Amino acid sequence: MTNTTINFTELNNNIDWKKIDNLIPAIIQDDKTLQVLMLGYMNSESLEHTIKTRQVTFFSRTKQRLWTKGEESKNFLNLKDIYLDCDQDTLLIRAEPQGNTCHKNVYSCFDNSEKNITVPHNIGFLEDLKQVIKTNKTKSSESSYTAELFKRGSSRIAQKIGEEGLEVALSLATNADNLKDEYADLFYHMLVGLEQANLEVSDIIQVLEQRRK
Repeated sequence: MTNTTINFTELNNNIDWKKIDNLIPAIIQDDKTLQVLMLGYMNSESLEHTIKTRQVTFFSRTKQRLWTKGEESKNFLNLKDIYLDCDQDTLLIRAEPQGNTCHKNVYSCFDNSEKNITVPHNIGFLEDLKQVIKTNKTKSSESSYTAELFKRGSSRIAQKIGEEGLEVALSLATNADNLKDEYADLFYHMLVGLEQANLEVSDIIQVLEQRRK
């Protein structure tokens, strides 16, 4: 996801600072995986600094000063977007983490297991791509390859998934240099198939999680 232009003045004016005693909780979410990384607090100054520098900055209640996440560890949180909730008293910040977020040197403050030291798969991107496919579904088949697939129906989509799966298998068996490209083609057509079947990426993840248990 690309960086979103954020209007500080508009956002700042929409926050109900009086209700939250001038300190708003900010939930930090990985822009790619959508996993919650941490919770911090911001005042108006730290919010402005975050938007200006594109690095997530909090107001430290213990140090009583602005605190940029990563100023010591260099594990910065690069700002991608900010959302204000319906009650105007909580922020959701999507960011790109540069390294582990938690001070215990793990990926997220909400899961301290060793398995999360490395950044997980970009599930968020697949969800975003799935939404693009859904949008293209209704476009003209003359201008959109995706729309053409949907127009030709389930049989054609199933055929393409089979063809791309075979291409992946052949590339894998021969150690071909284009293996990543072939996998990308397969993933794309699988997402088209999910949309055709009215399934979501999260539905498949749920099955895999159940199987792992």
